[in-house]
Order: sequence, then structure tokens, then C-alpha cells
Amino acid sequence: MAPAGDWVCLRAALDAGCDSVYFGVERFNMRAGAPNFKESDVPEIMSACREKGVRGYLALNTIVYEEELGALGGIIGRAKEAGVDAVICSDLSVLRELKKQGVHAIISTQMSVSNSESILFFYETLGVTRFVLARECTLEDILKIRFDLSEKLAGKADEIELEVFIHGAMCVSLSGRCFLSHYQYGKSANRGECLQPCRREYLIENKEEDVSFSVGSNYIMSPKDLCVMPFIEKLIDAGIERFKIEGRGRSPEYVSRVTGAYRRVVDYYFENKGSDGFDDDFKLLKDELVEKMNEVYNRGFSSGFFMGKPADAWTEVDGSAASKKKVYSGIVTNYYAKPGVAEILIHDNGFTVGDEVMFQGKKTGVLRQAVASIEVDHNQTEKAEKKMLVAVKTDAPVRKNDKVFVVRAQGTGDREQGGEAREKR
Repeated sequence: MAPAGDWVCLRAALDAGCDSVYFGVERFNMRAGAPNFKESDVPEIMSACREKGVRGYLALNTIVYEEELGALGGIIGRAKEAGVDAVICSDLSVLRELKKQGVHAIISTQMSVSNSESILFFYETLGVTRFVLARECTLEDILKIRFDLSEKLAGKADEIELEVFIHGAMCVSLSGRCFLSHYQYGKSANRGECLQPCRREYLIENKEEDVSFSVGSNYIMSPKDLCVMPFIEKLIDAGIERFKIEGRGRSPEYVSRVTGAYRRVVDYYFENKGSDGFDDDFKLLKDELVEKMNEVYNRGFSSGFFMGKPADAWTEVDGSAASKKKVYSGIVTNYYAKPGVAEILIHDNGFTVGDEVMFQGKKTGVLRQAVASIEVDHNQTEKAEKKMLVAVKTDAPVRKNDKVFVVRAQGTGDREQGGEAREKR
């Protein structure tokens, strides 16, 4: 299951091979700071999903205040009409309305479901069959939950689907239920408004000795990102039905690269397990994919809680630890389908033959490729510079008004103005 924070991310997720996407609309979702979609967009979202044979899930997973109860019925009704496959929720008022309207519910990780008895309560009283387990659950916990469900439900245990997060941001608090942002800024994490004060550098003062320390080399409230790639086969074998990628506040290239990596590793596992040399080849593939995912936004990687409590799993950077970055270059002004050539107006950072560029757009999603040639007025040139109108052959169709970025190694001196806002979560 891949995150979709906007249209470009949705297309990136679909093209990268996800089985399902989850998205939010303006209200009641845990990524209020993401671009999100309008309620009127939901039919088009579901149409795009159906074209790819992909399921679509609406996130209505915040707490709900009393004065907002009247709006729930309308939002859920419109989602039902649009063909949304299920709604992710954490507030019982949403769950009650879903049951009333006959819409499938997915229990969010915000509910911190971490044992078989909690699952049985929702299953037996409200008919819920799908649960995103608490982030705090270890692999051993999950195996025990699955075993106990089989003991208690016998054959009906197969109706229960267990879902876990496999990649992306981790919160310092219990399954994300943190009050720090609310206390400091009046922006509630439980309403998707978190301003992430936990991610910042702090100054600690000893007033008795007039000594201060900058807490930044290890951001002790800012955990590293979760990454299960090194041991994903253990989660597959544990009987987890759904793997979920965090990141509705992150960039399209993050969605594309991470979704594509997990699609590739899961397919490889099922297609090749038991073959000669599988273990060695599978490890090489996982190592390669971790390196590829390290090129996009991350705070360093950890195993989360799957292997028990991690030690020193705090990020060491303010922002991203990605090995690469994108810098804004320009915009596609025209695309010529027959020769497969994009006309690009360079607004800012230029590029040369051999550089990696990235196209992003609502229909295009994310296209990354090396620049094979550059033309200006039908004449070959080695470099595209600011204010130039250049022609570049593309590996796949792009569209007019798609944004163009240059992919660079971190630490290069390119100008980053004109690019997208700093990623969150």
C-alpha cells in the first residue's frame, strides 16, 4: 500500500506497481500539512486506481470533535458513491458511521491495536477484519497475535487481515499520539497538524554552572526512518497480509522509488524462493534496493521495533540523510510524441549530457532518466543553461507544464530555490 499526498504522488505510486493507495481529503486525515485532495477529486482518484487494477483507501483517521460529527455522514456517503474500497479510521464515531453506511473499515495504527483480544473485540462487535498494528509490535508479538487468533477463531481467523508499516517516518510517541506540537503551537498531531518540534535541534542549559549544550548531533526526539528491506522475508513469513509505506507528506520521487523497491523485492521473493543461490541473490538485491531508497528523503534507516527495542536509533541530521537531492531546473513547454522529445524552458539550474533529470506531473508521475542529448534550435550542445529553450529525448511520454529537476549528489552547490517545500514526516 503506497501513500498518495497529491496527484503526482498518486501517479507515481500507480506506475511503481502498488496494489493499493491511501489518500486524504481536506478534513479528518493525519496529514493536514500535505497537499491532500478535495472531496470532489475522489471519483477521479478511484477511476485512476481502477485503470491500474489498484484499490483506493480514504484516510479519515484523526480524532473528531463534537461539532464535526454532522459532517462525517456526508463525507463517508460521497466516498461510498465514488467506490472507495475502505476507510482508515481511529475515532469510534467514524467507525460507527462506516458500519451504518455499510463501508469497510480499516483500524488505523492510531488505535494502537497490539493484541488478539483488541482485534477480537472489533471483529465480533463491529465486524472489522483489517487492522494496522501498533508500531510498537515486535515480530515476535505479531507471530503470537496470529497464533492466538487461530486458537480463538479457528477457521474464521483467515478473515482477519494484519497490516504493518514497513517504511517511512517513525514518531517518538506512542503510535504517533504526541502532544508536543499541540502544547507548543496549538497544532495537534492527532489532527494531522503536527509541526514536528521533535525533529529540531535544542539547546540545553545548566543554569547553576552557566553551561549549555546543543543537542543536535543526535536528535534525541527524532527517530530514524523505518526500513524493513533487510529482513522483509521475516515479515512475509509471519503471515502479514498488507505492507504499508508511510509518506503522504513526502515527495513524488520518494513514493516512486520506495514503492518500486518493495514491489520488486516482494515479487522476487515469491518468484524465486527455493531456487539455487536464492539466499545470496536475494541479499544482493535487498542491499541494492536499500542504496536506491537512500537516494530519496530519509533520516537514516532503522528496524523500528520489529526486532525489539532499537539502541541509538535517533537521526543524526536536521532534515534528510538522502545521498541525492533534486534541484529545480525548469518546465516542459511542449512534448513531441513521434520523436519522443520534450521541449524544456530552463528557469534555474542547468544540466549537461549524462546528468540525471526528473520529470514530475499529474499524468506523468515521476520519470527519472539520464540525459542522452541536448539540442538548441536543432543543433547539438553539451549543456542546458538558464533561460535556454532546449530539446531532450525522453524515455517515456511527458506532458506540457511538467516540472523538471536535476538529480545531484548531496553537498553540491546548486541553487534550490524554485523547488518544492521541505518534506515532512
